[in-house]
This record gives sequence, structure tokens and C-alpha cells, in this order.
Amino acid sequence: MFRVKTLWRCARPSAVEGYKLACRTCSSQAGSNKSGRNYATLAAAEPFLSGSSSVYVEEMYNAWQTDPNSVHKSWDAYFRQISQGAPPGTAYVRPPTLASTATLAQGSVAPQSTQLTMTEPVTDKVIEDHLSVQTIIRSYQTRGHNVASLDPLGILDADLDSAIPSELILESYSLGGHGHVIDNTDLNRVFRLPETTYIGGKEQSLPLKEIINRLKTIYCDHIGIEFMFINNREQTDWIKQKFETPGVLEFNDEEKRLMLARVIRSQRFEEFLARKWSSEKRFGLEGCEVLIPSMKTVIDSSSALGVESIVIGMPHRGRLNVLANVCRKPLEKIFCQFDSKLKAEDEGSGDVKYHLGMSVERLNRVTNKQIKIAVVANPSHLEAVNPVVQGKTRAEQFYRGDTDGKKVMSILLHGDAAFSGQGVVYETMHLSDLPAYTTHGTVHIVANNQIGFTTDPRSSRSSPYCTDVARVVNAPIFHVNADDPLAVAYVSKVAAEWRATFAKDVVIDLVSYRRNGHNEIDEPMFTQPLMYKQIAKTPTVLAQFSEKLMASGTVTQEEYEYEVNKYDKICEEAYMLAKKEISVSNKDWLDSPWEGFFDNREAMVLPKTGVEEDVLQHVGTVFSSPPPGDFVIHGGLKRILKSHMQMVNERSVDWALGEALAFGSLLKEGIHVRLSGQDVERGTFSHRHHVLHNQLVDKDTHICLNHLYKGQAPYTVVNSSLSEYGVLGFELGYALTNPNSLILWEAQFGDFSNTAQCVIDQFISSGQAKWVRQNGIVLLLPHGYEGMGPEHSSARLERFLQMSNDDPEHFPKFEKTGLNQKESEDFEIQQLHEINWFVGNLTTPANYFHALRRQIALPFRKPLVLMTPKSLLRLPEARSSFDEMVEGTGFVRMYPEQGLPSENPKAVKKLIFCTGKVYYDLVKEREKLDLVDKIAIARIEQISPFPFDLVKDEMLRYPGARMAWVQEEHKNMGAWFYVEPRMRTVLRKIAATDQANEKMASKKVEYIGRYPSAATATGNKSKHLWEFGEFMKHAMQMN
Repeated sequence: MFRVKTLWRCARPSAVEGYKLACRTCSSQAGSNKSGRNYATLAAAEPFLSGSSSVYVEEMYNAWQTDPNSVHKSWDAYFRQISQGAPPGTAYVRPPTLASTATLAQGSVAPQSTQLTMTEPVTDKVIEDHLSVQTIIRSYQTRGHNVASLDPLGILDADLDSAIPSELILESYSLGGHGHVIDNTDLNRVFRLPETTYIGGKEQSLPLKEIINRLKTIYCDHIGIEFMFINNREQTDWIKQKFETPGVLEFNDEEKRLMLARVIRSQRFEEFLARKWSSEKRFGLEGCEVLIPSMKTVIDSSSALGVESIVIGMPHRGRLNVLANVCRKPLEKIFCQFDSKLKAEDEGSGDVKYHLGMSVERLNRVTNKQIKIAVVANPSHLEAVNPVVQGKTRAEQFYRGDTDGKKVMSILLHGDAAFSGQGVVYETMHLSDLPAYTTHGTVHIVANNQIGFTTDPRSSRSSPYCTDVARVVNAPIFHVNADDPLAVAYVSKVAAEWRATFAKDVVIDLVSYRRNGHNEIDEPMFTQPLMYKQIAKTPTVLAQFSEKLMASGTVTQEEYEYEVNKYDKICEEAYMLAKKEISVSNKDWLDSPWEGFFDNREAMVLPKTGVEEDVLQHVGTVFSSPPPGDFVIHGGLKRILKSHMQMVNERSVDWALGEALAFGSLLKEGIHVRLSGQDVERGTFSHRHHVLHNQLVDKDTHICLNHLYKGQAPYTVVNSSLSEYGVLGFELGYALTNPNSLILWEAQFGDFSNTAQCVIDQFISSGQAKWVRQNGIVLLLPHGYEGMGPEHSSARLERFLQMSNDDPEHFPKFEKTGLNQKESEDFEIQQLHEINWFVGNLTTPANYFHALRRQIALPFRKPLVLMTPKSLLRLPEARSSFDEMVEGTGFVRMYPEQGLPSENPKAVKKLIFCTGKVYYDLVKEREKLDLVDKIAIARIEQISPFPFDLVKDEMLRYPGARMAWVQEEHKNMGAWFYVEPRMRTVLRKIAATDQANEKMASKKVEYIGRYPSAATATGNKSKHLWEFGEFMKHAMQMN
């Protein structure tokens, strides 16, 4: 802590200058003379000898520095003496008294007072004492939370430090002189309060003892406030006023009774579940029951301030209670989840009850306003839901036109160990003020059990508090003893008001305990014996709070028992209703319902995705034209735009132009498109250039795709923070909100997507199965072996394929037509329905165009994972014609051999299947060795779901040819382990249905590619080329 006395003695040559520096630290009003006040007043009107606050003295000094004539002559003399080095206490010269010396000699004594009076000289010591008091006030504002009574058990310090900061020890200040022991005389001494505090209310001066008592009550009781690190005076003053103003923590009887009713419901709900299902895991709130009243207070206050929709993310602890008492989920639906005999009546594998979400619109009884509440489903990865909630909130704000976050907000609940331990918390926090990601403030509530699973907080974090991560974004942190419901209610109300006022994050730290173990069947005494002995002796918050209110006469025993019995009866009635249920419905727990989306859609019709040529021409022309006016673009961009315009005139597209045409055509149709990720505006490989920068004006940009058509949908393209986990989670949540939007996340390199593996595994690949929640997010993962080393070559295609849910040994049903076998017309769309996501490695801009448009055209939504190219971005052979994109065209799951081999199949000796960039390498090598008529090459574009029917047709076309799978990845990577069993399934199906080809059952598919490796690629360029040459040579061999 910055000590004033140190400054006073060390900041020479001028004592006043030292005083000035001290005031800059302690006073936020330093140097203000905006009022135009004239300090050159008569001594009688502005007496030099009267008591003065430190702020007044500093103002006087600053005025004297500007103009010595602007202050009284006595001040001028004093400041001149000080500036010339006069020792403390000698600079002041008392002017002649108006009273006669005779009068004084006759025994007239000036009045004595502990306050600075007209007879007490303004010495250096007097000024230092006032500054010391001001420093004491600031010390409590800054460090009071360190000694606050926060732990309901009374055994731990919330900041893990039992020491009292020296700044809060009164003896640390030399108020009575060096070596002086502070006594009642010192404590009764009256000091004028600075403008940096509100503890006085209407009083401008207080005795030191009263100053200390008020500061302790405000900052060291059941509320500990961390806020002085915020570098914004308006915000810190706002918080001071909210907590320091006398009487702010007073509640009327109606408010107290409401809090009691909420605590009753929270605790009795947990007790009811414990009675009925004593051996079931439910991750109850026992020990932190005030979480429910806290959330409801935040919601009530936010609703009163205009919020209409709230998105909630939380871990499993307390989730059932939140669903019951915050969202008002019918209790019988919750109780049904405990019946292991009930089966689901609809699709999906389901999830455990304490992971489920929901969405509801209901009346807020306190504000009498409608409010929508959504609790987002979450896996056991405690904080993984945070960015998902933020993305969903941001999307809802976007579609409502809520640019300031006044209508939609988010609440995130955390556990103490997870909040300090999991990196996604930090990643999400750092999105909070980014223009394209901000949700204009989130209320964070920490259910601080003061323990992890079995881990003591002293072993689980290095920071004093579990909430210290919030300091990096200047979010105020309100620590509160969870056994004081009224303190919790006030803090929650202030948190909601803070968010509404400043549109910034805020943290409520409910310092509590966990009455049971990690779950209800876990034994905590193994690892925390002393804590749980104390917990066993601690009355519940309901017992403490109800006794307090009954003792004060706020409620009677009869009123209390009536509320308890009323809620118990509600639970019992719901329990009886639950017994009548014959099944459960996963759709009852949907957190993001899409009202009307599935109505009037033909589920089994595969849509065409081509567009009119004039749309291609128009979008292509606008995209290839420089911005209008005097907007100056880079010379290199002029060449790129010219190249694009030439392609448009030639009716051809490269990868970047194909993407732009897909986006532009969707925007024309009213589909919002959002692309985010690291460096996506330009593109990692400098190919996209969707945001053009004026070379002469900073921050002057132009996005061509937002200027295509009048009334088009908006296009959002934004560079993200250097985060995968947080940003992908955010975009996933964004995509949840509206199915009529195309949301894409692009990795800088596909290799980096594994940093977001949790989102991919727990949400994207399995979200529909667990939570009946469809999502159309697109992942663009640059992938390809160009000698760039092990971290810039592979998007780990094999991992995505491994998570695909199609059966490798099952050939989808087909129907007979005459003597020939032919797959059903519904074959492709049925596959798309049944798979959990689409995985592709595309080779043409046209197919990329159709893949993106298909995401919107389909009558349902599935994630799309694309291995996107690097070298193909500029490969002349990897271009498409408008003919492949106009009306009547669509996505191609597999390109069969279309060259010379297809004209003379019997001459073909080898049939190669491949995917992605390696196709162009194979074609080039085949031509080089003059084997065009001997080797047929088919490229699979959509690997999952596997195109069984098309692969079968290609095999039947070349029955006498050897078959091989060629990939550039290593054998233990890439698509080989996915495609090989499925190709064997195709061969068995051919043999089983066609006697002429029954020998195909014994045919083998040869692997050609790099050998197995632990690393995805070599970092040695020559070795890379050698590996490439070896498998190319192998691929071209005829025997």
C-alpha cells in the first residue's frame, strides 16, 4: 500500500510537493479549479487558520502554483516558505490577532476542540494526519475485503491469508506522533471527510472512531468488495456510493419475507430430493442455497431495468434447483428423470439429468413483465459452456437489434475450483469487450464451496481468491457470506445495476460450503475431516435466517411453517404426477427451440443448391470491384481484384471467389452469414480479402459483401482473439440461436483446432444425440501436406471421422428395379439425416460453394467439418466453371473418373480412390508417366457419411482393376481407417448381390501413403519430398 508518511519524508525538496504527490494517490479530485473560484478573499471570509480538508489545501496549492496572487497573502507566504525548504512547522507565520494582548493576558483562552479549529495551526503534521485518515479510508476500500467475515464456517480465510494487512492496522499511522499509542483522544478527534468517500452521508466530518466503525461495517463484515483496481473513477465512485451511503443495506419487511420464501423453496427442494432419492446423484445446493435467491434477485432487477431475455450457463451443481425454482420447470418433469424405468419417447441418447437445459418464457411476478430464460445444456466439463452462452446471447442481441445489450443478457454460474483452474474462463473473459463478441456485460455468480472435488483451495490455485481472473477485465468482485441472505440480495441487486449502467462484467462470489461430498453418495470425511465436522455443527441458512426474522418480528412461527408446508405440498403433488408418466421426452429439455423452423419442410427432399447465373455475375462483379470514391487500396489488392474480375468474365472461379459467391447468394436470400477466427478477414494465406483497408486513413474499411443488394442480410467477418476453445464455443452458441444463418469458424491452421477439442467432442459431434439440439455450424480447417512441418499440415481428419456415427459394416438399404440393383432415390438424404455431422475434403470451388449453400437448403441442421486447402487456393487446375454452380446443379459427394479410363474401363489396371489435394498430385504423376489410360482416379469429396452407392458404382465400372486408397497423411492418420472397412463392406455387398462379381468379396483395397508416425508430418523439407516421391511411385505401380 502506498504510504503517505513515506511520501511526506522522502519526496523532498519540497514538503508541499510531497503532499501534492500523496494527494494524487489518495484524492481523485486533485487540481480541480473548474468552478472559477476566487481564492483571494479576506481572512474573515476564507480564514487561513480554519480547519481545512486535504482536498482544499491541495486546491489552494495548485491555484498558488498557477498564480500566486490568486490566493490569500498568508497562503502565499506559507507556500513560498515551504518551496524554499523551510522545516516542517516553521513555514507558517501567524498574522496579528484582532484581540488585544491585554484581553488574552486576563485569562481569555481560545476554545479547545479535537477538530481542527481556528486556533490550531495548519502545520505539516496536521496535513499529514488528514492525509493519513484519507489513506485509512482508501485502505479499507482497497483491502477491507481481506479481513471481511466471509466464511460461514469460520475456519478459512477466503483469500487464503490469515494476516491482517498493515494498512488496516491503525497503529501503522503516526496520527499521534511517532511512538505515540493511539488512545480515545485520538479516536474522538474529528476529521473532515474527503470527497473520495460517501460514508458520512450528509455529514462532512466524523470522529476517527466513527470513520473506522463505518468502514469496518461496509468493507469488513459479510461483504468484501474488490473494485479499487478498476482504472475508471466514475465506476469506482459508483460502487462506493452503492455500498458506503448510510442505510443502503436496510430492507423492509416485505423484502425480507420474499427472501425467506426463496430460501425456503431452495432448501426444501433439495431436502425433498434427498428424502425421495437418497442414493441418487443430483449435485444439490446444500450449503449454498442462497444461489437461488441471488439469481432471482439478479433476474428481478434486470427485468425492472428492461431486460427481456436471459441466457444462463452453469455446471451441474444446483442445476435441478435452478430449473425448478428459477426457470419454474414443472417439478414432475424433473422428478421423472429419477425414474430409471422410463424410456425416452423421441430421438437421442439423452444425458444425465444434471446436464440438461431448457427454455421458457414466463411472467416475472416481481416486475409483472414477461421474461424469457434459457439454461444451456452443459457437459461435465464445468466451464465449457461459458463461451457457448456468450455466443448465444450475442446472437440473440444481434437478431433483436439490441446493440447495447439492454434487452438480452447472460448469467454464468461457476464453481470456485473451476473458475480459477480452467483456461476457458480466461478466454471467455477476454471476449467480453471485443466489438464483435461483447455481450455488454455478464453477471458471474460463483458457488464458492471452498473446495474442489476433494482438493483444498490452497492446492488448487495460486491467486488469493478464486475470482482473481475477473480482475483482468476490470470487473468488480463482490465477495459475500452465503449465510447472510440479505447481504446476498443486496449484492445481487447492485451487480444487476452495474451491468445495466456500465455494460461490463461483474462477479458475485457466494462464499459458502458443500454440506455433502462432491455428490450425495461421496464421503468427504476421507479428505476434509475438520471442515466436515464443522459443517455438521453449522445450522442451515434457512434455520439461521428464519430465527433472525422471527426474533425481529418480521414473520411469525405460523407464517414460516405455512410457507414450508405450502412448498412441501407442491413437491408431493408433483411427485404423484410424475408416477403417472409412462415415458420421458428429450425435447422437453431443449435449450434453443426453433419455433416454426421444421414446419412445412419436406424432410426427404434433397435440395438443389445452384443459383441463377446473373446472381453469380452480380456478386462476382461487386466482389471484384474496388471500393467507390477516394478509398485507396493496396497495389497488390488491385491485382487480385483484377484477377477476380477476369475470372468472372471468363465464367470461372477460384476458391476465394467461390466462397464469396456462396456468401453473397445467401445474403441475397436474407441469410445472415458470420465468419470468424484468427485472421479470417484477410485469410491466413492472403486469399480472402473480405475487409479492404484504406491505405491512407486508419480504421477506414470496406466490406464488399455488405454492398451487394438493397435489403440484403448483413455479413459479419471478424478477426478473433488468439483463442480456439473460447471462440469456437462462442460461434457454436451463435449458431444455436437462429437456423436461418450460416455461421463459420476458421482455424488459422487446422492443426490448431485440437485446442478446441472439448467443444468439438462435447458439443458439436454429440450435441444432437445428447440434447436433441441441431446445429449448422461450419468448421473450416486448413489441411494439406506441403512441407510446412508437424504443426501446419494436418487438421487431424481421422479424429472427426472416428466420431462419425455411421456403421462401417452396414450398407444402407437399397431397392430393386427390374434385374438391376439400384439405390433408393432417398439414399443420400437419408444418410444426411442419420449422420451426426458431415465431414469433407473438397477439391473444387464449385463443390465448396454447394456445400455451404446446402447447409441452409437442407430441411434440418448438421455441423459441417471441411478440410480446406492451402496450395489449391491458387492452383489453376483447381478452378470451377459457372456451369457447375448454376440452377440445377448441386453438391457432388464423389467425383468419378471422367477422363480416358472411363471411356475404356476394361483397359484400366488400377482404380485409385482418394480425397483432397492429393488428387491433383496423382493426376499430374499419371500424365507424367503416360498412364492415363491405365489408372482411374476417383476422389471422394464427402467422406462422412460415406458414399457407399457411388463407390459401388465406380467399383463395378472397373471390375478387373486392382483397387487402392491413396492419401498424403501417415497410415495411422487421415481417412484410411475410416474408408477401408467401408470399402470392404461395398465389396461384400457387390459379391452378395451380383453372381458375376462374387469374387469381389475377396478383393483387397491396398493402402498407399506415408508410413505410420507419431508426428503428423516431418519438419525436414528433403524428407517430406522423399516421402512424397515414394508414395507417388507406389501409387503408379501396376503390379
